[in-house]
Amino acid sequence: MQAMILAAGLGTRLRPYTELRPKPLFPVAGRSLLAITLERLRQAGFGSVVVNAHHLRGQVAQALHGERGAILQEEEVILGTGGGLRRAREYFGQEPVLVTNGDIYHTIDLAEVYRTHQASGAAVTMVLHDEPRFNKVAVAADGSILGFGPEVEAPARRLAFTGIHVLAPSVLDEIPDDSFFDIIDCYRGVIRAGGAIRALVVDGHYWTDMGTPADYLALHGALLTGRVAGVTVPSAPFQVEAGAAVGDDLRLLDWAVVGSGARIGDHVTLERVVVWDGATVPSGSHLRDTIVT
Repeated sequence: MQAMILAAGLGTRLRPYTELRPKPLFPVAGRSLLAITLERLRQAGFGSVVVNAHHLRGQVAQALHGERGAILQEEEVILGTGGGLRRAREYFGQEPVLVTNGDIYHTIDLAEVYRTHQASGAAVTMVLHDEPRFNKVAVAADGSILGFGPEVEAPARRLAFTGIHVLAPSVLDEIPDDSFFDIIDCYRGVIRAGGAIRALVVDGHYWTDMGTPADYLALHGALLTGRVAGVTVPSAPFQVEAGAAVGDDLRLLDWAVVGSGARIGDHVTLERVVVWDGATVPSGSHLRDTIVT
């Protein structure tokens, strides 16, 4: 089975943190989000995984070095979700491709998603859920997708796209080579041409797109306080990685993560804080609800 992780975005909503590292390489409880996503794909049975990269792509290349089955696609210009997939067409065989955004953390069963798509006979399967702030995809009663915004006027259920979808590689042939293109615009074309795009509606899972600093901190809060079913973080709710240098009288409140190689001064209080690997917190600091780089 084959998959692709879309990891080439600029992460503008997470600036200034994304000026230091691309969003897929943000640490999540001690591991990069990219490493977590790759592991989940492998556990689901995906042997070949393409990862595209643009912003700070040298860091992505370094992170993928030696990763079995991972193919790096470096993009000198932003190609968008559709353009990046079209560029990767040469790596795909004839079987369906599972695509996942590189900035989401979730507990959705990817193997089941793939099996459901194969059984459907659809050109595309999009994984949807009820997330009110993102509910824009119009779904008919029979599970077919009608459209992606106000262009659909007929009564329909509105749901949110999780960033996970499975497609027949031939769908990508309609996208121009080496051009910026949004995959949703490609799917609009599939619908206009009478092609089948099916909705797979999921629930009972954890999901976040980690798009803002608040989302990133909320993810850690959920992981470290046991609110993500099936995921256990060692030493939660306080995680101090090996190699961190911690001064006297460190106070940890609610939850906190201290990365490897971080240096924490004396008389420091951390409350709902993520300290990245190698970062420094001066003595006497009282930090709350923040990221330290």
